[in-house]
Amino acid sequence: MKQGDLVVRKSYGGDVIFKIQEFTYQTALLRGIDYRLLADASVADLVPASQTLLDEHEQDMQRKSDEMRSWMTREQPAGADRRSARGGKPDRNSYPYFEVPGKVLHLDGDPNYLRKSMALYGELRVPAEGIYVPETNMADALVRLLPQVKPDIVVVTGHDGILKERKDASMQSLNSYKNSQNFVNAVRVARQYERNRDSLVVIAGACQSHFEALLQAGANYASSPGRVLIHALDPLYIAAKVAFTSIKDTVPIMDVLQHTMSGLDGLGGIETRGSHRMGLPKLKQP
Repeated sequence: MKQGDLVVRKSYGGDVIFKIQEFTYQTALLRGIDYRLLADASVADLVPASQTLLDEHEQDMQRKSDEMRSWMTREQPAGADRRSARGGKPDRNSYPYFEVPGKVLHLDGDPNYLRKSMALYGELRVPAEGIYVPETNMADALVRLLPQVKPDIVVVTGHDGILKERKDASMQSLNSYKNSQNFVNAVRVARQYERNRDSLVVIAGACQSHFEALLQAGANYASSPGRVLIHALDPLYIAAKVAFTSIKDTVPIMDVLQHTMSGLDGLGGIETRGSHRMGLPKLKQP
């Protein structure tokens, strides 16, 4: 086996497909290819992922991604439908208007996930700036980036996981997690920049992250209440929903969380206003 190989863990029944990031003696550091999980395993516990497994996995992930795109598209009324939903009655004499969805700053600890996320933001017409930042550097990066980008929504995500030697009694300690402390530090920086949770919406965490600590630090949405794996696109999905929900409305929290691929065990949060605005008259193109 070598760096970059796709593998599964025998001791876990091959439940998650990983890419080998690096080796340390007889241990491999692993990153999930569709789940935001960081793990380590003995080399002896690893076997190459079979082509059959990879094909089945790709079909399943594509199906789930298509479902997310379809639901997001249905939930984003366009043109007169959106205006009507806000109480306007379009007619032939009404003025054309313009839309300003919330702007997203997406920090990701995985460059492959970042590329997938930016492509989907584009499909969903969400204005977003994405930057690859290792989890350990996210807090420092936000100090510099928040005043520059001035986003409405911040996503800080990457990889996380519970350290396998930790016992259940220590699950409330941030020391039991691979990157939860780094995410908490980033959320605190965001809240120092903007205290109002409706003016700056913060979405934070990855697989098995310390949900309670992230909310207490100031996140609007976070993973993972049930300390489960979350899909790579779940944070993006919530960001897109906030970006296209009117500033007059709160995001329908139950609908949003139930339609993530991870469900209520994967992500939770608090009532939050949307970031979408409409304006009149329609802007002239230069």
